[in-house]
Amino acid sequence: MAIDYYRALALDIPSVEHHYTERDTMLYALGLGLGDDPLDTGALRYVYEKELKAFPTMPVALAFVSLRAIPLGIDYTKMVHGEQSLTLHAPWPVAGTIVGKTRVTEIVDRGPGKGALIYLEREMREKASGTLLATAGMSAFCRADGGFGGPVSEGPKPHSTPERLADLSVDVTTLPQQALIYRLSGDLNPLHADPEVARKAGFERPILHGLATYGVVARALVAGVLGHDGDRLRSLTGRFSAPVFPGETLRVELWREGEERVSVRATALQRGTVVLTNGQAALRI
Repeated sequence: MAIDYYRALALDIPSVEHHYTERDTMLYALGLGLGDDPLDTGALRYVYEKELKAFPTMPVALAFVSLRAIPLGIDYTKMVHGEQSLTLHAPWPVAGTIVGKTRVTEIVDRGPGKGALIYLEREMREKASGTLLATAGMSAFCRADGGFGGPVSEGPKPHSTPERLADLSVDVTTLPQQALIYRLSGDLNPLHADPEVARKAGFERPILHGLATYGVVARALVAGVLGHDGDRLRSLTGRFSAPVFPGETLRVELWREGEERVSVRATALQRGTVVLTNGQAALRI
């Protein structure tokens, strides 16, 4: 079944209510590898109940709707996570109940044999007050679904990575078991745990979740530029360009663009492969 453009844009996707605790907040941060240095007191605030704070990218892991649960008429076996964004409107509570509402914002038909891009947006509100806490956006590249008759374009132009040398780089070594920890925050896809499933998908071993890679990049940014003060992160966007294997070291390059903007790129050092590109963060000063 092909994508029905106007039907997809009009979909009323049911809201998701998500209750989480301080334990979940610490588990999410551990899934990003925070706490790997027991003497790093800046990181400790995200994994220890004393003066606990939620790591700022935690919203991307909560109150989501799997694309497989949305009737879009796509071939899910040939779909990959393309881009991810997050805008934080208020500090994320360390525990509470939130309501997430997802909608399809656009579908780009790149033409027959060229695939389609689906853009989704999820607003997350505190249940008790209705306060908008965060807005997450993502794109999915559907490799087998181009030529369905929708608007044809290449999609929005991504942020350009500066051509000069980075102002700062931060190396983060992921844990060999990191995908097994991160999946406990909600994404139980066996691709990230089961070697047989990974091989069938064309990988030599299980890969790290894309959103875990996104969080690791944010971890480097928060440590390297913001002095571990995650409340100063206002937004982060990035495009996934290759998978990460647990245990690899990511070099996160950071370019300062004034006081409020930072460009971001991440490379898996062992393979010399760029894994997240066209990234940009907005900061609170």
